[in-house]
Amino acid sequence: MTGTHVPDALAEPVVPVRAGWVGLLFGANTGLWLGIYAPIQVLLPEQAELLDGAHKELAFGIVTGVGALVALLTNPLVGLASDRTRSRFGRRHPWTLAGALCGALGLVVLALAGHVAVMVAGWCLVQAGLGGMLATLTSAVPDRVPVGQRARIGGLVGISQMLGTVLGAVLVTVVVTSLPGGYLACAAVVVVGAVAFVLRTADSTAVASNRPVRGRRAVVAGLWVSPRRHPDFAWAWGCHFLINLGNALGTFFLLFFLADAVHYADPDTGLLIMMGLYGVALVIGGLVVGFLSDRTGRRKPFVLAAAVVMAAAAIVLVLWQTWPAALAASPLLGIGFGAYWAVALAILTEVLPAAQDRAKDLGVVNVANALPQVIAPLAATGILAGMGGYPGLFAASAVATLAAGAFILGVRSVR
Repeated sequence: MTGTHVPDALAEPVVPVRAGWVGLLFGANTGLWLGIYAPIQVLLPEQAELLDGAHKELAFGIVTGVGALVALLTNPLVGLASDRTRSRFGRRHPWTLAGALCGALGLVVLALAGHVAVMVAGWCLVQAGLGGMLATLTSAVPDRVPVGQRARIGGLVGISQMLGTVLGAVLVTVVVTSLPGGYLACAAVVVVGAVAFVLRTADSTAVASNRPVRGRRAVVAGLWVSPRRHPDFAWAWGCHFLINLGNALGTFFLLFFLADAVHYADPDTGLLIMMGLYGVALVIGGLVVGFLSDRTGRRKPFVLAAAVVMAAAAIVLVLWQTWPAALAASPLLGIGFGAYWAVALAILTEVLPAAQDRAKDLGVVNVANALPQVIAPLAATGILAGMGGYPGLFAASAVATLAAGAFILGVRSVR
């Protein structure tokens, strides 16, 4: 087993993690993101058009928005539960596996869906399961990774998100071309990645002081992180939310953008090309910035640079809705998002309020991933309908991303 030493649940890690452990975490995260983004980028839009072609944007927005609302709730709740779980299998691993199985079940439901309402139910299961899995996998970083190694690991986590997105697009457009088969293939990848991580890595157990939270009021109170008492956490959360909002506004409707604004002959292939360019650039940005950030000990300058580069990608598409512009914007967005993720996870884990609540607090952080998925589809639908069309949509993306750069300046405890 990789990492057979069972770590102290609350101690700040000091022993660098090995390549085997990193590889298993990378694989589990890649499967998770594939299970989320292959449906969002390809399968759900195609299914929405198949089931309700006249209102495809609205149907897609409802499915993704409601599902993201579910993830917004389950992510911190599963984090809170895992912080206080005591079992011979550990405190994180049972929830990681349960989340993967729940997400896979939702993908099976989507494969069988013949109505938009069933799509909503299936996507809610996916988001509930994979949102909980995200909380426990993210908490593995502060549980096991020393501070001086976190930007490099953060870069790899960002790359896993990209790789899951790109591999998911390849899987459901090239390898498995049927809609039901695509969903089932995604389910299999999610489960395999989770099972490998759970079986091959050690897990810590809850400390005696971390007792289960009972009662609705106690649960709600336990989820709250006071911005007044923990301002650095609040500023970092706001930055993370705005970056993800800008990214969601800029990427959620790319398939429709290629079809309806660029008039690209084969939107599926066009999206795959864009994701390939995005992916290569993200890997470069994540690896280079992760190394530089850990080497120098600085985080915030890289966030500022990433925000500017991502905003520039959106502005390119504000000015030109053409295929060459899309090709130019894709690597810009990739290198910016890769650079951001390399330092984001390092910053966020360094401003957590309490060691005993790592997964819960990172679940609250992951709300900043999920909430934009609720807001962006609804906001984008309104912008596309009457507030500037696609130029307005990409302009909103640029504004949100630049605002994220302003928020990171409020964090005082991180350089």
